[in-house]
Amino acid sequence: MALDEERGAGRIVVKDGEREYQVDVTDFRAPTLEADLRARDFSVNAIAVPVGPLVRDGIGRLVDPTGGVADLARRRLRLCGPGVLAEDPLRALRGVRLAVELGFTLDAETRRALRRAAPGLRTVAPERVREELVRLLGLPRASRGLREMDRLGLLETLVPEIAPMKSASQPKPHRFSVWEHSLKTVEAAESLLAGLAALTPYAEELAAHVAEPLGDGLTRRHLLKLAALFHDIAKPQTRQVIDGRIRFIGHDLEGAVLARAIGRRLKLSGRAVDALERLVRHHLRPMHLGQVAEVTRRARYRFFRDLGEEARDLLLLALADAAAVRGDSPIAVWRSPSGRLVADLLSGWREDRTQAATPPLVRGEEVMAAFGLPPGPEVGRLLALAREAQDLGQVSTRDEALAYLAARRTGRLTEEAEGS
Repeated sequence: MALDEERGAGRIVVKDGEREYQVDVTDFRAPTLEADLRARDFSVNAIAVPVGPLVRDGIGRLVDPTGGVADLARRRLRLCGPGVLAEDPLRALRGVRLAVELGFTLDAETRRALRRAAPGLRTVAPERVREELVRLLGLPRASRGLREMDRLGLLETLVPEIAPMKSASQPKPHRFSVWEHSLKTVEAAESLLAGLAALTPYAEELAAHVAEPLGDGLTRRHLLKLAALFHDIAKPQTRQVIDGRIRFIGHDLEGAVLARAIGRRLKLSGRAVDALERLVRHHLRPMHLGQVAEVTRRARYRFFRDLGEEARDLLLLALADAAAVRGDSPIAVWRSPSGRLVADLLSGWREDRTQAATPPLVRGEEVMAAFGLPPGPEVGRLLALAREAQDLGQVSTRDEALAYLAARRTGRLTEEAEGS
């Protein structure tokens, strides 16, 4: 079957009794096998075995014109030649990803070549860049790749908005610049994802949640790392000194705008872009909840209502953010007041989710009839109030719900009077 007719790629399916083999084949990109191998990206990917002797005698002679076998033994990633990056600059990203994935090191000359190739990434189709970034972000320690991309100038080429973050200092208790804090937030997020089973009884549910696909190979696990990287991206442009104190007022809102623009530029799916923007916009909200003596059930309810499917991602992001302030262990943060807040919210989420599965007590047409309202935003507002009162156990029948709405409309019952 044909896989890529333009590049002469196809697949042969061989059946041997109950066993089935798939062999992918491509045309030579050069006149000879050796020339074809020399035109590949890295030496470890430029090793071949002639099929004839292998099938006939069971013994294959390696064809290794670039020294790939020696590089494999040394766990070293080395370019096949000086021109391979000019042919396809995306190979620079692939090199970083392969080094992290395989646990290899980039040799010195390859590192210099990758750095020189950085500007060429601007000529690569964004869909191809996205595909390579998704592969990197899917690795358990993608943060190592992000740091390497940063050292080589690759990341700043793709996301120039990060440049001001590197020189933006932060006040205590922060120990790091905005950029270093952001990288450490990614590292903390990865530690949390790897250690869920030891941290929370909801590990299985959270693991299933972060595995949810968001389109184009991206999952919520990938998205959490992107949000960790970009959550403070607007701090440099919002930095102020007020009464001798450094403040970043509005960096969450301005950061959401930047995150959306970056997501679109990287050709993420619309769903992923929306989720990324929401996480950056609300990344301060969980810890704002923790500043009160007790989180009321109403506040918890509204948190999960407003954040929807991103609520649990946001809780993980908030923990990673807190751990990266001083470089603390995510496990230590989980046992701190911040961690207990997140644990309480997760427990409440399960309770609220069960309640939210019940049908609404009143519908739009009933609200319009009861209060003489035309279709419009006011009907939606009242329905939301009724749903909230129902989920919080304040009303349990249709008549109680309508009476509650009447009291709220006339001012006989205020939110403050309701308490929790």
